[in-house]
Amino acid sequence: MEIFGFDLSAMLPFVAVGFVAQLIDGAIGMAFGVITNTLLVSVLGVPPAHASARVHVVEMFTTAASGISHILHRNVDWRLFRRLAIPGVIGAVLGAYVLTSIDASIAKPFVMAYLACIGLYLLYKAWGYTHEHREPKVIAPLGLIGGFLDAAGGGGWGPVVTSNLLIQGTSPRMTVGTVNTAEFFLTTAASATFISQLGLEAFSIATFGLLIGGIVAAPLAAFVARHVQPQRLMLMVGIVLTATSLFSLYKALA
Repeated sequence: MEIFGFDLSAMLPFVAVGFVAQLIDGAIGMAFGVITNTLLVSVLGVPPAHASARVHVVEMFTTAASGISHILHRNVDWRLFRRLAIPGVIGAVLGAYVLTSIDASIAKPFVMAYLACIGLYLLYKAWGYTHEHREPKVIAPLGLIGGFLDAAGGGGWGPVVTSNLLIQGTSPRMTVGTVNTAEFFLTTAASATFISQLGLEAFSIATFGLLIGGIVAAPLAAFVARHVQPQRLMLMVGIVLTATSLFSLYKALA
């Protein structure tokens, strides 16, 4: 069955991935990239570079909406934004270029190992911590590393950057708003790099499916966020992400 020239049966798996990832991300404020990339690579068998490219093109739209919302609600620390966005963009371009310049079979074990680490970190973060407001000391290097790992691994800007800033003592509301707003610029830069290296033919059905799934899940994610504790969802995400990534890593190295 075709709709607007797209094979619906071929698109449905990507719609499902986008739906699940956005449902989780909308509830806990992170993990769209890492969940989507893990499912694309581990379950659907998409090459790491193509998976990361598709994730970032979709995130151009989701992060734009998120950033505008945070700006309107005055949740953005513009000083912190400048110190994060610029190195984040540089790191994203480097990560995207590196991922598209090496063979997919070589990249997959490293990508899966990285995603497993993110999953373990989410498990750690799910236990919570005592928050005390302090001025962050490590910002630019964090943005550079976060942007690089996000593009090279297909996700991770939120878990890496937001979590580290909160551990340094920043305000949760301003941190989430600022990191999400900055993410639009690094996803755009990464997407441009992927397109220049892979061409537009690397996107099509998969990207459109992910976008549909994400849009449909957004209202439901808001409902889930109100009725399910974020710590419980994050614990579930960490378990699924870690287990899936480690299994895929085992298969890649076997």
